[in-house]
Amino acid sequence: MNPRFKKQLALNYWLPLAAAAALALQGTSARAVEGMWTPDQLPEIEARMRQLGLEMPAGALSDLTGFPFGAVISLGGCSASFVSPQGLVVTNHHCARGSVQYNSTPEHNYLADGFVATTRDGELRAAPGARVYVTTKLTDVTRPVTSGLPADMPPRERYQAMDDRKKQLVAECEAPGGLRCVVASFHGGAQYRLVERLEIRDVRLVYAPGDSIGKYGGDVDNWMWPRHTGDFSFYRAYVGPDGRPADFSKDNVPYRPKHFLQVSRAGLKEGDFIMVAGYPGRTNRYARLSEVEHTFGWYYPVMEALLRDWIATIEAAAQEGSDARIKYEARLSGLNNYMKNLGGQIEGARRVGLVERRRQREAALLEWVATRHGRTYYRRSIDGLEAVIADRNRDAREQFWFNNALRPQLLAAAHELYRLSRERQKPDAEREPGYQDRDLRFIRERMEAIERRYDPQVDRAEWLLFLQGYLSQPAGQRVAALDTALKLPAAYDRAALEALLAPYYRDTGLGDVATRLAWVDKAPADFEASEDPFVRLAVSLYPYRMAREEADKVRDGRMQALRPEYMNTLIAWNAAQGNPVYPDANGTLRVTYGTVFGGSPRDGILYEPFTRLEGIVEKDTGQAPFDAPARLLERIAARDYGPYELASIGSVPVNFLSDLDVTGGNSGSATLDARGHLVGLLFDGTLESVNSDWDFDVRTTRSIHVDTRYMLWVMEKVDGAGHLVEEMTLATTP
Repeated sequence: MNPRFKKQLALNYWLPLAAAAALALQGTSARAVEGMWTPDQLPEIEARMRQLGLEMPAGALSDLTGFPFGAVISLGGCSASFVSPQGLVVTNHHCARGSVQYNSTPEHNYLADGFVATTRDGELRAAPGARVYVTTKLTDVTRPVTSGLPADMPPRERYQAMDDRKKQLVAECEAPGGLRCVVASFHGGAQYRLVERLEIRDVRLVYAPGDSIGKYGGDVDNWMWPRHTGDFSFYRAYVGPDGRPADFSKDNVPYRPKHFLQVSRAGLKEGDFIMVAGYPGRTNRYARLSEVEHTFGWYYPVMEALLRDWIATIEAAAQEGSDARIKYEARLSGLNNYMKNLGGQIEGARRVGLVERRRQREAALLEWVATRHGRTYYRRSIDGLEAVIADRNRDAREQFWFNNALRPQLLAAAHELYRLSRERQKPDAEREPGYQDRDLRFIRERMEAIERRYDPQVDRAEWLLFLQGYLSQPAGQRVAALDTALKLPAAYDRAALEALLAPYYRDTGLGDVATRLAWVDKAPADFEASEDPFVRLAVSLYPYRMAREEADKVRDGRMQALRPEYMNTLIAWNAAQGNPVYPDANGTLRVTYGTVFGGSPRDGILYEPFTRLEGIVEKDTGQAPFDAPARLLERIAARDYGPYELASIGSVPVNFLSDLDVTGGNSGSATLDARGHLVGLLFDGTLESVNSDWDFDVRTTRSIHVDTRYMLWVMEKVDGAGHLVEEMTLATTP
């Protein structure tokens, strides 16, 4: 290892919580910047952040509604940030690509050509369901959710009591209007927080580069380094003239955020401090060994194989360049991304010895438990949790292909609509989450979104694939309700299945958006009297699906009692070692920090921290996914760098690496420098690091960011979006 790399390791790494025992057992002195920290935890680690280079005032670290974290927002699956006082929002291209796809047609293929609105009137409505969520308040509600529940309370009653309490808290939070609130679970249910969020419903597409920039390298380069992807796009958030959230209207005005980020033109250099603020989805750092073995030994390999067949099925059924292919582009991107991720997770787990590391951690935990007062209680909670996990793992295996057999879009729509009709027979407070009055707008938007994401031929091909998997399973894993309702044969017979499925697509009316929307307001009796084949199938399967849901609630009730006990044990063990405990990611605002840093993930491989414009040319073949636009190649050939050149690399930096700890949902997260300026957008990780969802590895965990200097360069020099650069406030010094 070269001396500079050794020095950087010594500087950047500190003892990680989740891997503490494993690293101790391995006898390594490496220290890692691990942790997706909640803002209120940052004062605990402020000294370390300042040692790495943080220059912001201390008070800003714990205020998630102040600057800069108040400018960081959620899109409900991706992260984003305000970058102007006129509601301009920057996020990843792949986060906005669903809206680009939704607005694309063969005549106006914005996926291929890109889109730039030169005026406010030219901005396009984002895809149905698009939202901007601005977090406005966070309240600890652990006691209101959990207090007074007896330890011996029946699991189903516990589940219902906690569900009712959470719905009541949400209802009270949302009473003023314009808010979308959620009760989030931390540390496996040991803590609950009520997150109050302003829900902006009028979201418009402002600018997205074409795929030849925004998705440059495609699935070939996905999760890889070096990378040369312009993964950025812009939305704008609109509200009513009174400043309150409103549905789309030409009378709406841009939202004026309390905070927005300055966009750095000066950028970064190797070794600089950075932090990422965003809304990561889910991690499993505290999962039990049995959960790790189930996931990596069964679920990931089975799902990876299915994804490969699924992608091939869509590509065969939707001809390249056809309207059907445009409709399924967003799905194909997601499936390809997931498949490559799973392959990387499986290989990464093998490479770092994840199963053995987790086994060692559990052995060390049990050794500590054996010395503690109350060890019988600790051990009983662990054993009880293991029994619930075993039951859940077994059920997941048995239900896997049945659940996939229910994926056809119109069948899923029919089930959701019928379930809604049944739930609406109850008082709103007693309905299942997802079917209350607060959810009706989302349901209607999902019915609308099908219009540009469904093709009957492709959907039927997918269903045949799923049924092939279902019919290949042991007889004991077949579901009589499905076999009877569909009149399935004893074994897979493609011709017979094609004949069986043909009437579903021929006789349904659910392919029409107006028909789907009309079903939103119908009563159960209307569904039960319907001759629509998808509606009939949904009604037939409803009793079985509800029975399965009841079983899940009983198991969840058991888990709600046991998982917090286990997490409290794990927290106490780490506290005894002096380790602060960050919660697993759960979709709430998190901050992670580190430096611009390359590395060596495997023997003989060194990653430089930056890629250059010239790397685009080196990769370019003129054919997708390496088909950069002619104007971009011309500007590179002319060495027209403008003010965006990084002297140390002699070019404009395109993407850069860091040692930050991130996961899915962090896509689009703001990458901030020591003063809180936007210096990039996080958009990916390296393939070697994707298994960090389960276990942080010092050597391999790296995150990939698009540099703001490349964003600004493309906007000014290539895509004619200079008016948006002028709208933003640029930071010209580090």
